[in-house]
Amino acid sequence: MSQRRTRPLQGLTLGNTHFDTPADDDRDAAAHAAREVIELLEVLWNKGRDMTSPAPVSSSQLRVLYILDRDDPINLRTLGDVLGSAPPSVSRMCDRLDALGYIERSPSSASRREVELRLSSRGRKHLRDLRARREAALLDVIDAMPPALRAALTAGLSGFRHAIERSGTAREGGGDGPASAGAADTADTA
Repeated sequence: MSQRRTRPLQGLTLGNTHFDTPADDDRDAAAHAAREVIELLEVLWNKGRDMTSPAPVSSSQLRVLYILDRDDPINLRTLGDVLGSAPPSVSRMCDRLDALGYIERSPSSASRREVELRLSSRGRKHLRDLRARREAALLDVIDAMPPALRAALTAGLSGFRHAIERSGTAREGGGDGPASAGAADTADTA
């Protein structure tokens, strides 16, 4: 069973709302809180993903869709570099996504030896539907928060995202979306 450490509290006031916060700048506590929220978000994400398509994609395949949405068109080698995966693994993932109708392959305009990958209209619809379901689930939770907490959440998440962008983690992780949070996820090619 997990034990929580008790710390001296000090006050933080946002708008008309007062919050008790740790007296020291505790990065471990912030990391713990972020991990807990991420785990809850994963549950919401998976609910949305499972309801979007009769053939939901794996986390790794979803990550490919996010990358293609951001960097359309992209060739297999560049995709492999972004994913940190070997070419055969990337090729198999793309084969599966192509079979689902989520991506399209075409000869590159720059080199006849390269193939460009793009999201198909079905792939774009899948991402649109997935994002809409996830956003609706988030809005249900956010609607239950008082305005001052919403403002604090927005400020905190904005600062968190800026820190990720400055560190270069977002680019290495494959862009937006929860599936892009970790490079270790690339081994999943189902």
